[in-house]
Amino acid sequence: MGLTQWLFKERGVLRVVSVKHNEIGHTSPPAAYTINQDIVYTIKIEEMKNGKWSAFDGTDVQLEFIRLDPFVRITLKNVKNGNLEARFKLPDVYGIFKFNVDYKRIGYTYLYSSTQMSVRPLEHTQYERFIPAAFPYYASSFAMIVGVFLFSFIQLYHQDQVVAAASEQKK
Repeated sequence: MGLTQWLFKERGVLRVVSVKHNEIGHTSPPAAYTINQDIVYTIKIEEMKNGKWSAFDGTDVQLEFIRLDPFVRITLKNVKNGNLEARFKLPDVYGIFKFNVDYKRIGYTYLYSSTQMSVRPLEHTQYERFIPAAFPYYASSFAMIVGVFLFSFIQLYHQDQVVAAASEQKK
């Protein structure tokens, strides 16, 4: 009985209702994400039960964040009403990525959802102003500035005693 219900798509049929992704704390997706951002991905899946669509209660649906190979593979958590959610940090690699949900389980129809998104590097205004690891270089720069100033001051305003005495004898 169960096999014929699945065969005639009366039971075990899955469909994707909606897909959302955005940065945590925002409501809409940006044109492109930036590396190392924390994002949330939500997909709503429904299942056909007795001729009616109802929320899917799956606990083993996985999301893959793929460029050429998966950079992130995470199990989606069932939040409520068939909404499955994953929160993760983007990798520090930029390029064109895809959010892939490829669900293949016995007793259900195949479910595939793919959404493409760009991940870009940091803008020049997003980098730290002073990097703590570079403090020795900052100190050497300021030491060089002070040294050039002292050397210039000594060269310009220092007069040898021998030269000073010789110039006085000529007068």
